[in-house]
Amino acid sequence: MLQRPPRALYSAFDRFPSRKGAGVHIARFARTLFDYTGGGLLYALGGDDFPAHQIEDDVEIVRFSSPFDNYLERAGAFADRLGVLLDSAGDSLRVAHFRDPWSGLAIVTHPHRCRTIFEVNGLPSIELPSAYPAAAPSTLEKIARVEQFVLERADAIVTPAMTIRDHLIGRGIAAAKIDVIPNGADVAQIDGQHDDDEAIAAKPYILYFGSLHPWQGIENLIRAFARVRDLEHLQLVLCCSHESRQAKAYMRLAEKLEVAPRVIWRFGLSAAQLAPWLRNAMLSVAPLTECARNIVQGCSPLKILEAMAAGVPVIASDLPAVRELVTDGVEGLLVQPDRPAALARAIRILFEYPDLRASLGGEGRRRVESTFTWEHAAARLRAVYLRELQ
Repeated sequence: MLQRPPRALYSAFDRFPSRKGAGVHIARFARTLFDYTGGGLLYALGGDDFPAHQIEDDVEIVRFSSPFDNYLERAGAFADRLGVLLDSAGDSLRVAHFRDPWSGLAIVTHPHRCRTIFEVNGLPSIELPSAYPAAAPSTLEKIARVEQFVLERADAIVTPAMTIRDHLIGRGIAAAKIDVIPNGADVAQIDGQHDDDEAIAAKPYILYFGSLHPWQGIENLIRAFARVRDLEHLQLVLCCSHESRQAKAYMRLAEKLEVAPRVIWRFGLSAAQLAPWLRNAMLSVAPLTECARNIVQGCSPLKILEAMAAGVPVIASDLPAVRELVTDGVEGLLVQPDRPAALARAIRILFEYPDLRASLGGEGRRRVESTFTWEHAAARLRAVYLRELQ
């Protein structure tokens, strides 16, 4: 099954590579693991556009493509395939680092145990109701039991936010077992870069980039933009990680609010294609909603850190996880979530005060440089490996 016995495993129930934040995070953390261990096995979701098996230098990559549309059936099949890979690896594995409870269940119950690190960026029992509102409470309870089983048996847990850490402690997980490693960003090198003509022509504009999941607050953003339609020439640019039927509903909303001609949509941009849109933005917005996914579980939004790293001022929802990254009035403006009027006021303030935009953008960039680069995250993760693998 495997072409060489792996010393390390990184497993993720996510498509890899991808333009989503998860894809960026996997690339950084998997590379840190394999640099530490001298290579290993990366197991992730795939698709028709990715090879099922490949070797890149010191990493063997196996991708699982599922015939199941049902989420839980797909998760179960993903875990079963991982069990087969673990059988093939035998006792060669020294460490298994995983991002989801389905991987974790296969790993912590396998006869050949190794050191285990559970990277908790999100919990399906909390996130699934946003994506699948019809999910039965009994199903969510079963998922929560799987999560708890894996959380209790993992040797170490890493998570990107104190909000998530506090939630796990509330579930009975020992604080000493959890390391908080915030997400990172690369500080943009702006001087000497040539900008895409299309991006330049779109200025001045507000930028949103990321997914179209309901918890991102795109509806509130469009409603806020409609409230500042009097700001001449201001546009709204939405760079979405992938095309989705959800975009059509938002497009209809923009038409209803009579701002559609000033809303620019872009889908599936690469990092290089997104970069000029980001660095030329007047400001970047992260209008996260006040829901269980963002409040109870928490998050560490890459879009906020990447905008700060580019020196672009940020307006974001005033949530506990966001306050871990942004101080209101210092690196950005924080507004009450789910309040288009409050978001519109913040947009108007930054539109009318360019000196404030420059100050917030500069402070945000300095904050990333001092605390939130990917190098900072990798150093913290290496410290976990050093402790756990002694």
